Amino acid sequence: MSDKFTHGYALLIGVGESKYSKLSLPVTVKDTQAIYAALIDPDLCGYNDDKDHIRVLNNQEANKVAILDGLNFLKEKSIADPNTTVLVYYSGHGWLDKNTQHYYLLQHDIKPTKLASSALAAETFTDALRQIKAERLLIVVDSCHAAGMATSKEADFELDEEFEDFLQVAPSKGFIEELKQGKGRVVFTSSEGDQNSWIKDESNSIYTYHFLEALQGAGNQPGDTEVRVSNLMNYLGKTVPESARKLYNAEQIPHFDMDAGDFVIAKLRGGKGLPDKGWDEIKGEAIQKINKIAETINQYGKFLTNINEAHGIHIGDVYNK
Repeated sequence: MSDKFTHGYALLIGVGESKYSKLSLPVTVKDTQAIYAALIDPDLCGYNDDKDHIRVLNNQEANKVAILDGLNFLKEKSIADPNTTVLVYYSGHGWLDKNTQHYYLLQHDIKPTKLASSALAAETFTDALRQIKAERLLIVVDSCHAAGMATSKEADFELDEEFEDFLQVAPSKGFIEELKQGKGRVVFTSSEGDQNSWIKDESNSIYTYHFLEALQGAGNQPGDTEVRVSNLMNYLGKTVPESARKLYNAEQIPHFDMDAGDFVIAKLRGGKGLPDKGWDEIKGEAIQKINKIAETINQYGKFLTNINEAHGIHIGDVYNK
């Protein structure tokens, strides 16, 4: 019988369809849907499959009010449950104001003519995170996306011209320093500086694809029954740059800030753990599971604004369209 990761809570944000269409990033929704499915699968991460433990905000639901409400939800859970472990995963644009050096996350309901006042300011985001009392909090920011298609450079050039006072960059050092304030805070970002966060294919970003592998034990040793933050870090640090170079001949180096120390973020294969031969023995099965969830999302995801509506779907299942 699989073990449950009963004290695990998460807020997954995939901006996806922006109210300002030029800023839409559809793959970010597939990223959060895929992570959600892995988290709630009883044979993988073992999180409880209910809105009292996980909230997923995609497309229109990834607006400023809903994001702050989601962070408040985690605050309340951390107060009620002293053993809380929290994952906050943001996938979308991140921009820096050239004049003020303020960093912004571009949620669904930004106003292009009033970007600084309508976007989610880093200060507002970090202030809300500080209210979460969990001593084990992993914050992942997968921003500065590139489509990796012939039109992406043209699209980026148009955005650069339209928003000439802003830079499309990974989270600044100042933002990361603010994010990690408090006990037990660990911060991951998908790239550094002005590097892009590349998309692997139509299903996932490179970063999320390898994150999904790591949640299935790719960075663990034989016999391990839990996935720790250090397992994620070591695996992502190796595979993300390799994939970016192989697919795009580009640099994408994830950043990790683990001053707060290591902790368990999920069950490994439902607590069953890795077999004697380790990751190599189950790698094929794990990749099949990632492909299965991609197939499922491609079939059903466009009909869902929030994958919570797809109650009972797990990535090991077989689906009929």
